[in-house]
Amino acid sequence: MQALQRTTVRGPTFIRLLARLTAVEAGASGPSLPDRLSRWLDWTHAIALSTALDGRTPPAPEDVPAFDSREEAECARARATLVKAIEGARELAPRAANRSGTAEMLADFAPFRQRYLTLQRSMQGTTGQLRGRLRDMLAQVSPSTARLAEVDAVMEMALSPREQKLLATVPAVLGDHFDRLRRAGEAEAASVEGTVPSQDSWLDRFRGDMRSVLLAELDVRFQPVEALLAALRTR
Repeated sequence: MQALQRTTVRGPTFIRLLARLTAVEAGASGPSLPDRLSRWLDWTHAIALSTALDGRTPPAPEDVPAFDSREEAECARARATLVKAIEGARELAPRAANRSGTAEMLADFAPFRQRYLTLQRSMQGTTGQLRGRLRDMLAQVSPSTARLAEVDAVMEMALSPREQKLLATVPAVLGDHFDRLRRAGEAEAASVEGTVPSQDSWLDRFRGDMRSVLLAELDVRFQPVEALLAALRTR
């Protein structure tokens, strides 16, 4: 009943997943996207964006290969590699011996957190490299695509720090979710006389939730790459 009474969160899958995993009510809708952008872009970014839109674009880098199916295939391979790494995170089964030193083992969130941070760094590094390479290719096609590449570079410079700051909070959200599932599992086991507490059920659920969040974050991080690919395909 409590879950049914919670406010429905609208938006990208990534945001809806995180909202579902939290124990707090979603707040009212904030300012519109243009209003938010006006607050996120300071005057130096505004000048750079204005120059990219209205001024002369910088010369295209030299010795940049032309875009073809091989580059698109490389982007697909890079994404598939990250998906495989995310799938591998499901195999984590962290255990720590209890104070009595008996065979009983207790789950620990720390390995999950470290795994998430490692995967975030991999996603950031991979998408950053792909985005830069595709921009260089786009800059060679025509003046209009060169302007688009420059706008993308300015927006990445302006918004990437805020994006990374927000994404850095995701492990904490998962940590709280981990603790709630563990407490619920322990309470359920304690409510049944003679039941031996088992971690398998709630840990499997947590692994599935963590996988879903990672895949949704990967989609978010690949959006600029997909947009640049779409621009190159039309040329």
